[in-house]
Amino acid sequence: MTHFPISGVDTHWWLPMVVAFVVSTLMAPGGLSGAFLLLPFQLSILGFTGPAVTPTNLIFNVIAIPSGVLRYWREKRMVWPLAWATLIGTLPGIFIGAWLRIKYLPDPRSFKLFVGCVLLYIAGRLVVDIFRNMRTKTVKPSGPSQFEVSETQFNLKRLSYVYNGVKYASSTPGIMLLSFIVGIIGGMYGIGGGAIIAPFFVTFFRLPVHSIAGASLLGTLVSSAAGVGVYTALAPLFSGSGIAVMPDWHLGALFGIGGAAGIYVGARLQKHVPAVVIKMMIAVALLFISINYVVQFFR
Repeated sequence: MTHFPISGVDTHWWLPMVVAFVVSTLMAPGGLSGAFLLLPFQLSILGFTGPAVTPTNLIFNVIAIPSGVLRYWREKRMVWPLAWATLIGTLPGIFIGAWLRIKYLPDPRSFKLFVGCVLLYIAGRLVVDIFRNMRTKTVKPSGPSQFEVSETQFNLKRLSYVYNGVKYASSTPGIMLLSFIVGIIGGMYGIGGGAIIAPFFVTFFRLPVHSIAGASLLGTLVSSAAGVGVYTALAPLFSGSGIAVMPDWHLGALFGIGGAAGIYVGARLQKHVPAVVIKMMIAVALLFISINYVVQFFR
């Protein structure tokens, strides 16, 4: 057993890497790093419940995500306009979310209820989207080249791109506003916002799940790096309050190493996984975590 003094966690040194690898491999095809599943693992299994668990989870994102982003970029599957709009909206929200988490949600019980309600709503939207799409016929890509993104456009009013021969467009202010709200939630939750914004792209903006994964991961990466910086900067302000705010870098790094391998594998496999399967995996994971947290609050 290895002891991590900052978090107070005692566990096998290899366990965080294995758990992160499995979670990231399953979630990366949908544009999620898997951080939203690692947080409950730390809270419930490892017993890491203080505010410091949030930036520790963000460290996982910072280390794990670049491998997946690189994979999507090299395969020309990165929707840059969507990535820029997401970043512009998310970053301010991260700062607000970090402050709210430390100041008003230090109690893990209330924090779990908040997380559970947010994820339950997103899961419900995703399930509805799955059943709606099952009733309609979709065009199946005929080869790997069909997964490439082209003809991207970006301005303050609209962003658009062509994917699988179909042009998709969305409101730039709408994406930014959603990203701002997600940034606040992500700053409190410690997920960088990917688990929330990716399903929203699919359910509200009707964008194909295969095309949004790279942009979602990139947005999560940058916002997570900002979140780690915010928590580290705020830590001295709460040094005498008895609230642990400084991230556990060693524990976060172990999660990140396993996650980096998992996200790379997941990004590589994405083209071979049907969209409905990706959505189902995300929905099942969201439902499991959200229902568990809500039940725990009222138990």
